[in-house]
Amino acid sequence: MKDFIEQKIISAVRGLLKGKVNILLGDMGFQIPLVEFGNYSGYVVVPVIALSSCERSEKERIIKLDAYSLTITFNVPETEDSELFCYAYACAVCKALGENPTLGGVAEKVTVSGKKYLPPKIANSGMEWQVVISLRVTVEAMGNGE
Repeated sequence: MKDFIEQKIISAVRGLLKGKVNILLGDMGFQIPLVEFGNYSGYVVVPVIALSSCERSEKERIIKLDAYSLTITFNVPETEDSELFCYAYACAVCKALGENPTLGGVAEKVTVSGKKYLPPKIANSGMEWQVVISLRVTVEAMGNGE
């Protein structure tokens, strides 16, 4: 069975988060919850990855590139270090993408298009902090369904 390009992108992002991002988090010198996927609880964070297609530039249409918007959302339980953790996740993701801007050959180019840090609506209520990292992923249009 063939994988769709969307599946390949999400799988590559998950691999980047579980691999290089966790290594970078471990090298930061203080204890930051690592990235995991699945039904985990405890001292880990399970990011939400959302993918959607986005508008292509005229140049991308001419050279036959598809463009996707991808967001990675980290929900961080409120502690005294939550804000610091949000900055650490954003830093590690940006650095990992800088070292691997093609997601191991899955994409032509991945760029960080935005970072948003969201504190809880009510401070000290036990609600979560969030960091939302927005990416723009371009891939060859003919690669779909291969």
